[in-house]
Amino acid sequence: MHQYLSGIQQIGIGVKNAEKAMHTYKHLFGMDVLIFNDEAEARLMTQYTGGKVYNRQAILTMNLQGGGGLEIWQYLDRTPEENNLIAFGDLGIYAAILKSQDITKSHARLSAVKDVKVSEIINCEHSGICFWVTDSCNNKFKIIPTENWFQTGLHDLGGVVGGVIGVSNMEKSLAFYKNCIGLDVVLYDFEYSELNTTYRKVGIRKKATGKGAFNELLGDVTIELVQALNKATKKIYENRYWGDCGFIHLCFDVLDMDSLKSHLEMNNCSLSVDSSNSFEMDNASGRFCYIEDPDGTLIELVETHKVPILKKIGWYLDLRKRNIEKPLPKWMIKLLAISKVK
Repeated sequence: MHQYLSGIQQIGIGVKNAEKAMHTYKHLFGMDVLIFNDEAEARLMTQYTGGKVYNRQAILTMNLQGGGGLEIWQYLDRTPEENNLIAFGDLGIYAAILKSQDITKSHARLSAVKDVKVSEIINCEHSGICFWVTDSCNNKFKIIPTENWFQTGLHDLGGVVGGVIGVSNMEKSLAFYKNCIGLDVVLYDFEYSELNTTYRKVGIRKKATGKGAFNELLGDVTIELVQALNKATKKIYENRYWGDCGFIHLCFDVLDMDSLKSHLEMNNCSLSVDSSNSFEMDNASGRFCYIEDPDGTLIELVETHKVPILKKIGWYLDLRKRNIEKPLPKWMIKLLAISKVK
Protein backbone atom coordinates (compact mmCIF):
# COMPACT_ATOMS: atom_id res chain seq x y z
CA MET A 1 0.00 0.00 0.00
CA HIS A 2 1.38 3.39 -0.97
CA GLN A 3 1.61 6.16 1.62
CA TYR A 4 0.97 9.29 -0.46
CA LEU A 5 -2.63 9.63 0.71
CA SER A 6 -3.96 10.27 4.19
CA GLY A 7 -7.69 9.93 4.86
CA ILE A 8 -10.79 11.40 3.28
CA GLN A 9 -10.72 15.17 3.55
CA GLN A 10 -14.30 15.73 2.38
CA ILE A 11 -17.04 14.65 0.04
CA GLY A 12 -18.37 17.29 -2.34
CA ILE A 13 -22.11 17.83 -2.51
CA GLY A 14 -23.88 20.07 -5.01
CA VAL A 15 -26.84 21.98 -3.60
CA LYS A 16 -29.24 24.79 -4.51
CA ASN A 17 -28.67 26.78 -1.32
CA ALA A 18 -25.28 26.39 0.34
CA GLU A 19 -26.04 28.44 3.45
CA LYS A 20 -29.20 26.44 4.15
CA ALA A 21 -27.40 23.13 3.51
CA MET A 22 -24.58 24.15 5.87
CA HIS A 23 -27.03 24.55 8.75
CA THR A 24 -28.96 21.41 7.79
CA TYR A 25 -25.82 19.26 7.96
CA LYS A 26 -24.76 20.90 11.21
CA HIS A 27 -28.11 19.85 12.68
CA LEU A 28 -28.18 16.36 11.15
CA PHE A 29 -24.56 15.26 11.34
CA GLY A 30 -22.71 17.58 13.72
CA MET A 31 -20.79 19.33 10.91
CA ASP A 32 -20.36 22.43 13.04
CA VAL A 33 -16.76 23.55 12.35
CA LEU A 34 -16.34 26.01 9.47
CA ILE A 35 -13.05 25.58 7.58
CA PHE A 36 -13.81 27.98 4.72
CA ASN A 37 -16.63 29.81 2.96
CA ASP A 38 -15.46 30.99 -0.45
CA GLU A 39 -16.94 32.54 -3.59
CA ALA A 40 -14.98 32.41 -6.84
CA GLU A 41 -14.99 31.28 -10.46
CA ALA A 42 -14.51 27.54 -11.07
CA ARG A 43 -12.03 28.16 -13.90
CA LEU A 44 -10.21 24.83 -13.76
CA MET A 45 -13.33 22.66 -13.94
CA THR A 46 -14.70 23.70 -17.34
CA GLN A 47 -14.27 20.22 -18.86
CA TYR A 48 -16.96 19.13 -16.36
CA THR A 49 -19.17 22.23 -16.67
CA GLY A 50 -19.91 22.31 -20.39
CA GLY A 51 -16.83 24.33 -21.31
CA LYS A 52 -18.09 27.39 -19.45
CA VAL A 53 -16.70 29.15 -16.36
CA TYR A 54 -19.30 29.46 -13.60
CA ASN A 55 -19.24 31.32 -10.32
CA ARG A 56 -19.68 29.20 -7.25
CA GLN A 57 -19.84 29.25 -3.48
CA ALA A 58 -17.96 26.49 -1.65
CA ILE A 59 -18.29 25.85 2.09
CA LEU A 60 -16.24 23.22 3.94
CA THR A 61 -17.58 22.08 7.31
CA MET A 62 -16.33 19.30 9.55
CA ASN A 63 -17.20 17.24 12.62
CA LEU A 64 -14.12 17.22 14.87
CA GLN A 65 -14.85 13.85 16.40
CA GLY A 66 -13.14 12.33 13.38
CA GLY A 67 -13.64 11.68 9.68
CA GLY A 68 -13.82 13.98 6.69
CA GLY A 69 -16.09 16.95 6.11
CA LEU A 70 -18.65 18.13 3.58
CA GLU A 71 -17.71 20.55 0.81
CA ILE A 72 -21.05 22.17 0.08
CA TRP A 73 -21.01 23.55 -3.47
CA GLN A 74 -23.51 25.93 -5.09
CA TYR A 75 -23.65 27.57 -8.52
CA LEU A 76 -24.15 31.31 -8.17
CA ASP A 77 -25.07 32.02 -11.81
CA ARG A 78 -26.80 28.81 -12.91
CA THR A 79 -29.72 26.77 -11.60
CA PRO A 80 -28.38 23.29 -10.83
CA GLU A 81 -30.07 20.17 -12.20
CA GLU A 82 -31.84 17.91 -9.69
CA ASN A 83 -30.73 14.39 -8.71
CA ASN A 84 -34.12 12.72 -8.44
CA LEU A 85 -33.70 9.79 -10.84
CA ILE A 86 -30.66 8.07 -9.32
CA ALA A 87 -30.98 4.31 -8.81
CA PHE A 88 -28.86 2.05 -6.62
CA GLY A 89 -26.05 0.69 -8.77
CA ASP A 90 -25.91 3.72 -11.08
CA LEU A 91 -22.36 4.78 -11.87
CA GLY A 92 -20.91 7.35 -9.49
CA ILE A 93 -21.22 8.30 -5.83
CA TYR A 94 -24.60 7.04 -4.64
CA ALA A 95 -24.13 7.88 -0.96
CA ALA A 96 -21.71 9.25 1.61
CA ILE A 97 -20.71 6.96 4.48
CA LEU A 98 -20.63 8.53 7.97
CA LYS A 99 -19.64 6.92 11.24
CA SER A 100 -21.57 6.61 14.49
CA GLN A 101 -20.47 6.07 18.09
CA ASP A 102 -23.85 4.58 18.99
CA ILE A 103 -25.88 3.33 16.01
CA THR A 104 -29.10 2.97 18.05
CA LYS A 105 -28.82 6.49 19.47
CA SER A 106 -28.05 7.99 16.05
CA HIS A 107 -30.98 6.10 14.49
CA ALA A 108 -33.43 7.30 17.14
CA ARG A 109 -32.29 10.93 16.89
CA LEU A 110 -32.39 11.11 13.11
CA SER A 111 -35.72 9.24 12.91
CA ALA A 112 -37.29 12.12 14.87
CA VAL A 113 -36.07 14.79 12.42
CA LYS A 114 -38.69 16.31 10.13
CA ASP A 115 -38.20 16.02 6.33
CA VAL A 116 -35.63 13.22 6.67
CA LYS A 117 -36.23 9.59 5.67
CA VAL A 118 -34.50 6.99 7.83
CA SER A 119 -34.41 3.27 7.10
CA GLU A 120 -34.64 0.54 9.69
CA ILE A 121 -31.37 -0.60 11.21
CA ILE A 122 -30.05 -3.33 8.92
CA ASN A 123 -27.86 -6.18 10.10
CA CYS A 124 -26.30 -7.85 7.06
CA GLU A 125 -24.31 -10.98 7.80
CA HIS A 126 -21.74 -9.94 5.18
CA SER A 127 -21.33 -6.18 5.63
CA GLY A 128 -22.47 -5.59 9.20
CA ILE A 129 -24.91 -3.21 10.83
CA CYS A 130 -25.98 0.11 9.28
CA PHE A 131 -28.90 2.34 8.41
CA TRP A 132 -29.64 4.85 5.63
CA VAL A 133 -30.64 8.50 5.80
CA THR A 134 -32.15 10.42 2.87
CA ASP A 135 -32.30 14.19 3.26
CA SER A 136 -34.93 16.51 1.80
CA CYS A 137 -32.81 16.96 -1.36
CA ASN A 138 -32.63 13.19 -2.05
CA ASN A 139 -29.02 12.88 -0.90
CA LYS A 140 -28.32 9.54 0.76
CA PHE A 141 -26.04 8.81 3.71
CA LYS A 142 -25.07 5.38 5.00
CA ILE A 143 -24.40 5.34 8.76
CA ILE A 144 -22.03 2.68 10.11
CA PRO A 145 -20.53 1.99 13.55
CA THR A 146 -16.81 2.30 14.15
CA GLU A 147 -14.33 2.41 17.01
CA ASN A 148 -11.95 4.73 15.13
CA TRP A 149 -12.31 8.22 16.70
CA PHE A 150 -10.24 11.36 17.11
CA GLN A 151 -12.29 12.42 20.14
CA THR A 152 -15.73 11.58 21.55
CA GLY A 153 -18.53 13.15 23.55
CA LEU A 154 -19.41 16.00 21.19
CA HIS A 155 -22.03 14.25 19.03
CA ASP A 156 -23.36 10.76 18.37
CA LEU A 157 -22.03 10.93 14.79
CA GLY A 158 -18.62 11.57 13.30
CA GLY A 159 -17.60 12.68 9.83
CA VAL A 160 -17.29 11.12 6.40
CA VAL A 161 -15.33 7.87 6.15
CA GLY A 162 -16.16 6.94 2.57
CA GLY A 163 -18.81 6.50 -0.07
CA VAL A 164 -21.05 3.98 -1.80
CA ILE A 165 -19.95 4.02 -5.45
CA GLY A 166 -21.65 2.37 -8.41
CA VAL A 167 -19.33 0.68 -10.91
CA SER A 168 -19.71 -1.13 -14.23
CA ASN A 169 -16.78 -3.56 -13.94
CA MET A 170 -15.88 -4.64 -10.43
CA GLU A 171 -12.45 -6.02 -11.23
CA LYS A 172 -11.32 -2.85 -13.02
CA SER A 173 -12.64 -0.69 -10.19
CA LEU A 174 -11.02 -2.82 -7.50
CA ALA A 175 -7.67 -2.52 -9.30
CA PHE A 176 -8.06 1.28 -9.49
CA TYR A 177 -9.00 1.80 -5.84
CA LYS A 178 -6.30 -0.59 -4.65
CA ASN A 179 -3.40 0.49 -6.85
CA CYS A 180 -4.13 4.20 -7.21
CA ILE A 181 -5.89 5.06 -3.95
CA GLY A 182 -4.36 2.42 -1.67
CA LEU A 183 -7.54 0.73 -0.38
CA ASP A 184 -5.96 -2.70 -0.07
CA VAL A 185 -8.11 -4.49 2.54
CA VAL A 186 -11.23 -6.32 1.32
CA LEU A 187 -13.88 -6.32 4.08
CA TYR A 188 -16.55 -8.27 2.22
CA ASP A 189 -17.40 -9.48 -1.29
CA PHE A 190 -20.80 -11.01 -1.99
CA GLU A 191 -23.75 -11.14 -4.37
CA TYR A 192 -27.40 -10.73 -3.45
CA SER A 193 -30.72 -10.16 -5.22
CA GLU A 194 -33.32 -7.48 -4.54
CA LEU A 195 -36.36 -6.47 -6.62
CA ASN A 196 -35.30 -8.77 -9.50
CA THR A 197 -31.81 -7.25 -9.66
CA THR A 198 -28.62 -9.04 -8.64
CA TYR A 199 -25.84 -6.91 -7.18
CA ARG A 200 -22.25 -7.54 -6.27
CA LYS A 201 -21.02 -5.54 -3.27
CA VAL A 202 -17.39 -5.23 -2.26
CA GLY A 203 -16.28 -3.31 0.82
CA ILE A 204 -12.70 -2.06 0.82
CA ARG A 205 -10.69 -0.22 3.46
CA LYS A 206 -7.56 1.81 3.95
CA LYS A 207 -6.44 1.92 7.55
CA ALA A 208 -5.16 5.20 8.96
CA THR A 209 -1.43 5.33 8.30
CA GLY A 210 -0.52 7.58 11.20
CA LYS A 211 1.28 9.84 8.72
CA GLY A 212 0.22 13.34 7.71
CA ALA A 213 -0.89 16.45 9.57
CA PHE A 214 -4.57 15.45 9.82
CA ASN A 215 -4.41 11.65 9.63
CA GLU A 216 -5.48 11.14 13.24
CA LEU A 217 -8.53 13.32 12.62
CA LEU A 218 -9.47 11.82 9.24
CA GLY A 219 -8.94 8.19 10.30
CA ASP A 220 -9.77 5.03 8.35
CA VAL A 221 -11.35 4.99 4.88
CA THR A 222 -14.19 2.62 3.92
CA ILE A 223 -15.65 2.45 0.41
CA GLU A 224 -18.43 0.18 -0.82
CA LEU A 225 -18.37 -0.62 -4.53
CA VAL A 226 -21.66 -1.81 -6.06
CA GLN A 227 -22.19 -3.42 -9.46
CA ALA A 228 -25.64 -4.21 -10.83
CA LEU A 229 -25.16 -7.52 -12.65
CA ASN A 230 -28.40 -7.91 -14.58
CA LYS A 231 -29.86 -4.47 -15.23
CA ALA A 232 -28.87 -1.42 -17.24
CA THR A 233 -27.29 1.45 -15.33
CA LYS A 234 -26.47 5.05 -16.18
CA LYS A 235 -23.93 7.57 -15.02
CA ILE A 236 -25.27 9.63 -12.13
CA TYR A 237 -23.99 12.81 -13.80
CA GLU A 238 -25.05 11.84 -17.32
CA ASN A 239 -26.38 14.98 -19.07
CA ARG A 240 -25.63 17.00 -15.91
CA TYR A 241 -22.66 19.08 -14.80
CA TRP A 242 -20.23 18.62 -11.96
CA GLY A 243 -21.67 20.87 -9.26
CA ASP A 244 -25.27 19.93 -10.01
CA CYS A 245 -27.24 18.46 -7.12
CA GLY A 246 -25.79 15.36 -5.49
CA PHE A 247 -22.37 14.00 -4.61
CA ILE A 248 -19.88 15.51 -7.03
CA HIS A 249 -16.56 14.06 -5.83
CA LEU A 250 -14.78 12.16 -3.08
CA CYS A 251 -11.70 14.05 -1.84
CA PHE A 252 -8.56 12.57 -0.29
CA ASP A 253 -5.95 14.41 1.76
CA VAL A 254 -2.53 14.13 0.06
CA LEU A 255 0.88 14.17 1.72
CA ASP A 256 3.06 14.68 -1.37
CA MET A 257 1.28 15.51 -4.64
CA ASP A 258 4.36 15.21 -6.86
CA SER A 259 5.12 11.72 -5.56
CA LEU A 260 1.47 10.72 -5.88
CA LYS A 261 1.34 12.03 -9.44
CA SER A 262 4.34 9.86 -10.36
CA HIS A 263 2.72 6.86 -8.66
CA LEU A 264 -0.53 7.40 -10.58
CA GLU A 265 1.30 7.65 -13.90
CA MET A 266 3.07 4.36 -13.16
CA ASN A 267 -0.42 2.86 -12.77
CA ASN A 268 -1.69 4.36 -16.06
CA CYS A 269 -3.79 6.99 -14.32
CA SER A 270 -3.31 10.63 -15.23
CA LEU A 271 -4.57 13.82 -13.60
CA SER A 272 -7.52 15.40 -15.40
CA VAL A 273 -7.18 18.68 -13.43
CA ASP A 274 -4.12 20.10 -11.67
CA SER A 275 -4.04 23.52 -10.01
CA SER A 276 -0.20 23.16 -10.11
CA ASN A 277 0.57 25.77 -7.46
CA SER A 278 -1.14 26.80 -4.27
CA PHE A 279 -4.83 27.60 -4.81
CA GLU A 280 -6.62 29.96 -2.39
CA MET A 281 -10.07 29.23 -0.99
CA ASP A 282 -11.01 31.88 1.55
CA ASN A 283 -8.03 31.85 3.96
CA ALA A 284 -7.24 28.20 3.22
CA SER A 285 -4.91 27.15 0.43
CA GLY A 286 -3.47 24.07 -1.21
CA ARG A 287 -2.88 22.26 -4.47
CA PHE A 288 -5.87 20.36 -5.80
CA CYS A 289 -6.07 17.77 -8.56
CA TYR A 290 -8.63 15.37 -9.97
CA ILE A 291 -8.51 11.85 -11.33
CA GLU A 292 -11.33 9.69 -12.67
CA ASP A 293 -12.11 6.12 -11.69
CA PRO A 294 -12.82 3.65 -14.56
CA ASP A 295 -16.42 4.93 -14.81
CA GLY A 296 -15.51 8.61 -14.69
CA THR A 297 -16.37 9.16 -11.01
CA LEU A 298 -14.34 12.13 -9.84
CA ILE A 299 -11.75 11.67 -7.10
CA GLU A 300 -10.33 14.94 -5.80
CA LEU A 301 -6.81 15.06 -4.34
CA VAL A 302 -5.79 17.96 -2.09
CA GLU A 303 -2.36 18.75 -0.70
CA THR A 304 -3.18 21.25 2.05
CA HIS A 305 -0.80 24.18 2.47
CA LYS A 306 -2.61 26.52 4.84
CA VAL A 307 -5.57 26.15 7.20
CA PRO A 308 -7.23 29.12 8.96
CA ILE A 309 -7.62 28.99 12.74
CA LEU A 310 -8.86 32.51 13.48
CA LYS A 311 -9.30 34.59 10.33
CA LYS A 312 -9.98 37.87 12.14
CA ILE A 313 -6.41 38.07 13.39
CA GLY A 314 -4.75 36.24 10.47
CA TRP A 315 -3.98 33.14 12.54
CA TYR A 316 -3.49 30.01 10.44
CA LEU A 317 -1.47 26.80 10.19
CA ASP A 318 1.17 26.81 7.46
CA LEU A 319 1.81 23.13 6.73
CA ARG A 320 4.53 23.78 4.16
CA LYS A 321 6.97 24.58 6.96
CA ARG A 322 6.80 21.19 8.67
CA ASN A 323 7.54 17.51 8.07
CA ILE A 324 4.72 16.32 5.78
CA GLU A 325 4.48 12.94 7.51
CA LYS A 326 4.38 14.24 11.09
CA PRO A 327 0.88 14.39 12.63
CA LEU A 328 -0.23 17.67 14.17
CA PRO A 329 -0.68 17.58 17.95
CA LYS A 330 -4.28 16.92 18.93
CA TRP A 331 -4.58 20.24 20.77
CA MET A 332 -3.64 22.09 17.61
CA ILE A 333 -6.26 20.31 15.49
CA LYS A 334 -8.87 21.02 18.15
CA LEU A 335 -8.20 24.75 17.64
CA LEU A 336 -10.12 24.44 14.35
CA ALA A 337 -13.24 24.40 16.51
CA ILE A 338 -12.77 28.13 17.19
CA SER A 339 -14.47 28.78 13.84
CA LYS A 340 -18.02 27.53 14.29
CA VAL A 341 -20.96 27.37 11.90
CA LYS A 342 -23.31 30.08 13.16
